[in-house]
Amino acid sequence: MDVDVFIIILIHQLLFQGMFLIKNIYLSRKLGIKIRGNNPEAIISAIFFTLTIITALVISYFNITLGKLSIMDDGLALAISFGGMVISTFVSGASLAGLKDSWRVGVIEEQQTELVTSGIYKYTRNPYFSSYLLMFLSYTILLQNTVLLACFIVALILVHKMILKEEKYLYSVHGESFLAYKKIAPRYLIL
Repeated sequence: MDVDVFIIILIHQLLFQGMFLIKNIYLSRKLGIKIRGNNPEAIISAIFFTLTIITALVISYFNITLGKLSIMDDGLALAISFGGMVISTFVSGASLAGLKDSWRVGVIEEQQTELVTSGIYKYTRNPYFSSYLLMFLSYTILLQNTVLLACFIVALILVHKMILKEEKYLYSVHGESFLAYKKIAPRYLIL
């Protein structure tokens, strides 16, 4: 791979993280309250996700071959991963828009938000987390790297822990409505 791959990842990050940043600033100003929780799961995940993104950028920029897996042609890897990045961007945008004023970063137990079950949330209870996982999988495929594969596996574990915490909170706030929602929408995009 070459610097072009770095540019693709960088542009994807500018779009992906830009939407996140705009949503957070807009909602925080609109509501006049904090929208970021201080729970350890969210903090650890944010740090790990940032390091994983930096790792992908460094591997692509410096064309690092340590941990390189050559399981497919670079052109095929680019096509598959580019498709994954496009889908992850759309899923991320749809999830940020779909939650409207209920968007929070991490669980904030003292705040009660509406249970959103429409839009993309009809198809998955966790589209934003799923978009992150798809992003990391896309980078892993693009760069065909064992370090990124390990990061993807750790990200799966971290995301699952955050989701379990969030589900416990949503049940405590929404009770039977949340249980009914769980029956119709999978936790991830397909499971």
